[in-house]
This record gives sequence, structure tokens and C-alpha cells, in this order.
Amino acid sequence: MAVKSFNCLVRSLFFLLAVQPHYSFSPSVGSGGGTSFAITGEDRITAVKVWDTIQFRYGFVWSSVAGFSYGNLHELDLFDDEAIIQISGKYSHYVQSIVFNTNMGRSLFAGQPYGHSFNMYPENSQAELHFISGRVHGGITSIGAHWAVFEPNFNHTAH
Repeated sequence: MAVKSFNCLVRSLFFLLAVQPHYSFSPSVGSGGGTSFAITGEDRITAVKVWDTIQFRYGFVWSSVAGFSYGNLHELDLFDDEAIIQISGKYSHYVQSIVFNTNMGRSLFAGQPYGHSFNMYPENSQAELHFISGRVHGGITSIGAHWAVFEPNFNHTAH
């Protein structure tokens, strides 16, 4: 009887580990004043540009930007199979600094490290950054991260 219970427990644990969510959300940080935004695209993120705003390249197409595009430009082109797996930084009224970390150990840092710290990452270890959302009032006043497991055979344009 004990062996049967143990086998049932092992199967239950395996099931729980196997069904990690394919999508998760890191709640927004910052003051949240201004107009809402979302920076999204149809493919995987393949590059990041950061100055006083953020822009992603999805495949070969650059997204729109939120806020003003001025200041020192910082850019990171991702390698094949490289993905953003963590966002951290500092915020006060505005997002003061941001760090994008990849699964290949590379980072893009921009801004001044002033204010409250934040750290965002997916619930599923196989997930990567899919898009960001937040609010903007000149600069970015809040930011949240949306994570998903990328499925390369999924056809985004099929209806």
C-alpha cells in the first residue's frame, strides 16, 4: 500500500512540475502617471534599444516607442536562440535605470541607479520576455513585463 501511495505522489509531483504556466506577468513598478502603453510584436524579441524610452525589434521589425526618444542610445542585438529572461532596475517617479539580462549571460544597462529596486523574471524557466506594458508621461513612469514560452512552430498569422 505504501508503494502505491508513493507512486501516486511521484506522479502528482511530476504532473505539477510539467504544467508550469506558459505565460506569466510581472506586475508594474513605478508611480504610474500618464498614458498607458504596450510595446508588442509578432515574433521573438531580437534586439533592444534603450534611451529615455524602450524599443524592441521583433524578428526584423522595430516596434513603436513609448515616450520621448532622446538621451544616450544603448542597443543590444540578440544572438540566435538568445532571449531576455530578466529585467531589473531602479524607479522613483520615473523608471531611472533598467537592466535587460539574457539567457546567454549578456546584459544591457541604461540609466542612473537611483530609487527603489525592482527585479522581474518569468515563473517558467523556459519562458522569455514577450512584451512590456506600463504608463508614460514624457518618460516611462511604470513598467510591467509579460513572459511567455516561445513556440517556434506556432503560426501567429493563422486565423
